[in-house]
Amino acid sequence: MKKLVMLLSLVAAFALSAPAYAHFQTIYTPQSALSKTQKINIKLIFTHPWEAGHTMDIGKDQSGKIHPPIAFGVMHKGKKKDLLETLKAITFTSLSNKGRAYDVNMKLKGMGDHVFYFVPAPYYEGAEDIYIQQCTKAIYNIAGAPTDWDALVGDPLPTEIVPLDKPYSIWKGMSFRGVVTCGGKPVPDAEIEVTYMNHNIEGNNFVTKENMEIPQPDLVPIGIKADSNGEFSFTFPKAGWWGFCALGAGGDLKYNGKELSQDAVIWVQVVDIK
Repeated sequence: MKKLVMLLSLVAAFALSAPAYAHFQTIYTPQSALSKTQKINIKLIFTHPWEAGHTMDIGKDQSGKIHPPIAFGVMHKGKKKDLLETLKAITFTSLSNKGRAYDVNMKLKGMGDHVFYFVPAPYYEGAEDIYIQQCTKAIYNIAGAPTDWDALVGDPLPTEIVPLDKPYSIWKGMSFRGVVTCGGKPVPDAEIEVTYMNHNIEGNNFVTKENMEIPQPDLVPIGIKADSNGEFSFTFPKAGWWGFCALGAGGDLKYNGKELSQDAVIWVQVVDIK
């Protein structure tokens, strides 16, 4: 009986702690490399992409109040455009629950890179008694012309990952390198979690079918570290969308009297070799 109680306690402890290590703010659209000007739908979801698991209400505080996003915009050829007022609140359905998310329909115009960035209000994670704020970006390209993919967005992103490889021009088996920054300066030895969007998105839902079988839950998310210059590298075993999250890259911060983990997130798309 004592062994059973101990086992159940360990399982409960894992259930409470494990999901906190897989939170990922997404900026999602199906294709990152576009051949021409076209309309796209972008979804902003705070979820567990690999498992298509628990989806959090973006901006939910300790009292349960949901605060609106702080910043959403796009940078194209060095110029930033504020798109915050274009966001529409939606309900996104994971395989286990529903949560507050956002989306926007827009037309991408002009050849080159369109760097989308998002800063949500901090989210209270009760399992760890901390707040999480993931400053996220994704880069979409039109007609192959490189313009902004390796540029620092800066304000309003307090922390961000700057690519060293074009994030929309990566084939399966290739590597992606990036630099974790805070206030424009490299963050040495940053701890980074890597996730995979293992379930496709249709409408405002994750589909049930997996894109990759997980041998055991302990293998996700993948953990890597940046070097002393804030640089990291990762080689992709499978095509699809991959996310990188530099934990606490924003420094030692507080929000509402509690620890704030201000993370830097970037999403890249990997294509298959046919």
